[in-house]
Amino acid sequence: MPSRTRDGARADQRSGQGQAWRGDRHQDADIACHGERFPPQHEIFPRDIITGFVATYNGTEIFRATLFPAIAANPFIAFHTVAVESGTIEFEWTGDNGYAVTEQAKIIVE
Repeated sequence: MPSRTRDGARADQRSGQGQAWRGDRHQDADIACHGERFPPQHEIFPRDIITGFVATYNGTEIFRATLFPAIAANPFIAFHTVAVESGTIEFEWTGDNGYAVTEQAKIIVE
C-alpha cells in the first residue's frame, strides 16, 4: 500500500518524486538511484571507464595513477612537479575498449 502525505495524496503522486517526509514509508528505490543504467531491453551497459593516467615531462614519467571502478565518474587528478627546463608535459588517459587520449602542454622556463 503506498504511503500517504500529510495532505492525503499518495507519496508517488507528490511533485518531486524521491522526496521523503518524516513518517512516510518508502522503498530505497523510491529515494536513491541505484547507479545502473538500462537500455530499453533492460540489458546492463558494458563497463566503459578510464583506467589509467600518466604524465610525462620531456619524456620522463612524473606521475602515474591507476583508476578502479569505485572512482568518481569524473575524477579530479592533481599532482606537483618542478619545472627545471623548458619542455613539454604530456598527459595520457587510457581506458576500457581501447580508449586512449593524449594532450600536451608546453612549458617555458626563463
